[in-house]
Amino acid sequence: MKYFVVFLFLILSSATFSQVIEPAQTVTGTVINEITKFPLPNVNIININKVRGTTTDEKGNFELAVSVNDTLHITLIGFQSLRIRVTNDWLKNKTTKIQLTEKAYALEEVVVGRYNLTGYIEVDSKLIPVKENYRYSISGLTEGYEAGEYSPNAFGKVMGSIFNPADALYNFFGKKPTELKRLKEMKKDDTVRNLLETKYDRETIAVLLGVDKKEIAEILERCNYSESFVKTANDLQILDAISGCYEEYKILKKK
Repeated sequence: MKYFVVFLFLILSSATFSQVIEPAQTVTGTVINEITKFPLPNVNIININKVRGTTTDEKGNFELAVSVNDTLHITLIGFQSLRIRVTNDWLKNKTTKIQLTEKAYALEEVVVGRYNLTGYIEVDSKLIPVKENYRYSISGLTEGYEAGEYSPNAFGKVMGSIFNPADALYNFFGKKPTELKRLKEMKKDDTVRNLLETKYDRETIAVLLGVDKKEIAEILERCNYSESFVKTANDLQILDAISGCYEEYKILKKK
């Protein structure tokens, strides 16, 4: 009787466990222009929950592994980003049509004349000043620091970290450990990495990390990256910078 009860308990536990975990499935879809109804190629689709991505082919079609209630982040330059949730109906029908809306841009006047440019690359490359930023470290500290014209307070940050090196990182990472653990997952998927390499708007990386775009600048500031780097780096460089800083934080936390 005792063994029967144990066996019954195992069966019930397995049944309950199978109900909790949603199996991964594959869905397809077609992304089209909302106005023209033409298919859109090279649209980036990222499963935020699984941190996996794909792009549409020349006919606007895509295929992606999902589970019910996963959220897909869909982006294309010149169109408004879209987030949609995977429903049971979509999983049942296997395919759906997704419409993207074009952005409306207001062009502003641009005046190029600060450095008296001539229009010739050979000449202009010598007229524009080069502003260099470099990272350096101090023996005994695991953190790196970026110095240069755009980070005049770097020395003060270094001195502060000598006395309490974990504070700057803990103030942010200590509040968002779950989101930041997904950094490794983001770096595994080639589609995600290739997308981030071409973007500079911080939108996709903010969505993947579950943070506000303003908080990304705050993270990098706490990691002692210069204002110049924060403004000019692409999203993949930002991801690698945050990832490296997070690894430093985990080391300091263990100590």
